[in-house]
Amino acid sequence: MATIAILGTMDTKGEEHAFVANLLKQRGHQTLVIDVGALGEPTLKPDITRRVVAAAAGVDFDALVSRRDRGETVTAMSRGAPIVLARLVAGKKIDGVISLGGGGGTAIGTAAMRALPIGFPKVMVSTLASGNTAQYVGVKDIVMMPSIVDIAGLNRISRLILTRAAGAICGMVEFGVPALAGPDRLKAGPQTDKPIIVASMFGNTTDCVQAAKKILEAAGYEVLVFHATGTGGRTMESLIESGMVAGVLDVTTTEWADELVGGILGAGATRLEAAAKLGVPAIVTPGCLDMVNFGPPETVPSKFKGRNFYQHNPQATLMRTTPEECAQLGKIIAKKLNDSKGPVSVLIPKKAISVISAPGQKFHDPVADQALFAALKQNLRRDIKVIEVDCEINDPRFAEACASALLENMK
Repeated sequence: MATIAILGTMDTKGEEHAFVANLLKQRGHQTLVIDVGALGEPTLKPDITRRVVAAAAGVDFDALVSRRDRGETVTAMSRGAPIVLARLVAGKKIDGVISLGGGGGTAIGTAAMRALPIGFPKVMVSTLASGNTAQYVGVKDIVMMPSIVDIAGLNRISRLILTRAAGAICGMVEFGVPALAGPDRLKAGPQTDKPIIVASMFGNTTDCVQAAKKILEAAGYEVLVFHATGTGGRTMESLIESGMVAGVLDVTTTEWADELVGGILGAGATRLEAAAKLGVPAIVTPGCLDMVNFGPPETVPSKFKGRNFYQHNPQATLMRTTPEECAQLGKIIAKKLNDSKGPVSVLIPKKAISVISAPGQKFHDPVADQALFAALKQNLRRDIKVIEVDCEINDPRFAEACASALLENMK
């Protein structure tokens, strides 16, 4: 029997949440109701009140209610709910969470869910689930189910959808994750899982990452590869933050080029921070910092007219970073790595940081590369090891050096 949190505005959506609660109880599970409403009295009695949620956000609930500002209320509850829910998960008080909402309820519910680890069961039934959900889901595995009709009472459609949602969260909490695939999966336990290494990869660093991956897998690790497209980098950082990662093979830091210059694949200002803050052993290379990503040629901002471009495919236009931009990138990456609490090494492929920056290729620019390398070395903390390898990034020797350095750091 599991305990499933039911989070929502129990004043305006109490009837619908009560319907779901009854279904979960009929299945044999316990419920823990969390009220994040602030307008009228709750119609479903909460186990955790709105006052507790507001207090978690450092907000005076009485003052909040007196102002009757819906936007301020949603903001306050969106700050408090993640804290409350994360505490419950950390204390092993709940095994899953489900929420139902319109605009405000979805903002609060998904904010709370984004604070939870990847793999923790989370279902959001929302009036907004059929549109762009990126701002609600972020990089977490939130299951968003369209409500079809507004969540405004029970009817033949809403009962159907809410019943399916209740079944979804029950299935999630009831179904364990097998540690192994194949015939042995049913008798395998968590102790059979291999330690996880996360790796960043682009098409221009594929050979390097794949070769390093084989070495690390042979050493007993499971390697999860993330495509460095902005979302990939953010997802990788999120997984590192979850505490599930033993090591980081960050070969492809290209997202910082987009973040700095204004490309479309930036991963945000916190890229490279998770491993540093948590002390997770890592290796970092300047992979693909020679390129900034845009869409088709007509989407490139006019301010970049005259720059060095490479048409990767009809939908992707790459722009070469300048020596000045490369120097800035070197400083940024050094600054991020200087906060590392655990062992980290920087590896530099001296002849090329991508396929197309090799001699004879479109983005070959030794001056820009040297500006990048020099800024990295000059701004790094003195105890952070720098390993320079006289080859291109996809040379097997560089892949072996990356894998060896990471294995050494993980000792």
